[in-house]
Amino acid sequence: MASQTIFEEHPEIAKLFPDLHPPLTRQAAVIESDRCLNCFDAPCTSACPTHIDVPRFIKKIASGNLQGSALSILDANVLAASCSRVCPVEVLCEGACVMHRYNKQPIEIARLQRHAMDTFHAKGGSLPMKSDIERPGKIACLGAGPASLAAAAELRQQGYQVTVFDKRPLPGGLNTYGVAEYKLPTSSSLREIQLIADLGVEFRFGIEIADEAALAELEREFDVIFLGVGLGAMQKLVVPGGDHPAVVDALKFIEEYKLGLKTKVVGDVVVVGAGNTAIDAACAAKRLGANSVRILYRRTEEHISAFDFEYEHARHEGVSFDWLTQPVAVHSFDDGLSSIECVAMEIGADGSVKQVTGSSFHIKCDLVIPAIGQSPLLEFLSKFRDLKMDKGCIVVDRATGQTTDPKYFAGGDCVNGGREVVDAVADGKRSGVAIAELLEGAHV
Repeated sequence: MASQTIFEEHPEIAKLFPDLHPPLTRQAAVIESDRCLNCFDAPCTSACPTHIDVPRFIKKIASGNLQGSALSILDANVLAASCSRVCPVEVLCEGACVMHRYNKQPIEIARLQRHAMDTFHAKGGSLPMKSDIERPGKIACLGAGPASLAAAAELRQQGYQVTVFDKRPLPGGLNTYGVAEYKLPTSSSLREIQLIADLGVEFRFGIEIADEAALAELEREFDVIFLGVGLGAMQKLVVPGGDHPAVVDALKFIEEYKLGLKTKVVGDVVVVGAGNTAIDAACAAKRLGANSVRILYRRTEEHISAFDFEYEHARHEGVSFDWLTQPVAVHSFDDGLSSIECVAMEIGADGSVKQVTGSSFHIKCDLVIPAIGQSPLLEFLSKFRDLKMDKGCIVVDRATGQTTDPKYFAGGDCVNGGREVVDAVADGKRSGVAIAELLEGAHV
């Protein structure tokens, strides 16, 4: 995967963004793994979208079999190292841990999973093939994010030829470009993807299927196409002055500092929106040196879409929150910003939000970061005329990921509208299994 050579780690970024949850030592991992009750019904496994056999991999850590533990994890989730860092485990596996019933701390499943995976990578581990037969059938995966990577790995392990296409120079999608560095460093994302490339999956970068001729060529070359294209661009802040160069959407801001293109932020920063991406951008701005960081949200604390632990983390980082606040204009002078104009909001008895008359006020700022959601890839997906869509998302058979066009499968954010990395991995693996069954039946 030659494109990885263009990425260089930036020491100043690594210094500013140490691990949010430092790795366990070997001794700490054994002690923690010994706490696991090895539940026969394993609610933690049921709570994981990829259904990792949690008691099994933890038991292997306890017995010192870290290689076996990692392989057990990878059998369910090929991006397990990333997921151990970015999964909202508080509401998934750890949230389901039976220790809660006894008023005890849940088993630190994510840190144990990371311990097994970090050891696996450090020792040069590789993904095993599931078949030693090269099978007929070629599959294209559009997008190099988690869903496509999981589908590609599953299919290649079963002996099929897989090619992953992406318009960007690096694989990984949001894992590489859009997850806060203190959660998942870019280098860690790429290291994990190299395992998939080492299986023999081909990556073609800088390629965008932008017209019907390119699509037709793709359909001629490949037997099945998996769509793992994610979502589109961030929604713009549509207010007067919202197109100023110092108004930078959250994903672009995160990408620029993760790739070392931005290593410092000066002055006062305002983030618009209160989802997990807004939190990531706000915390990053604070660590990059911003004098102050404020998150503006037009509703109240109980309405935010960010997880509770993300919200608490932002407060710990020194980010402040302005509730019931709606931006209405961005004011600038020469090349810089002077302020963002806002109005107070109020929530009616019916739950609707409206502006408070005469409540306009200004907040001084030097950088505005909108984080108000991503748009679906409607223009791109409109090229696939036989795909059924619902509210901007591709409709699939949830058991297989197959679309209304039998040649196409899909998974990840372009199907679910934007969920977690682990959900995309589950979608991709499920489709990989289904595609393999389809191709095997076609060549019997």
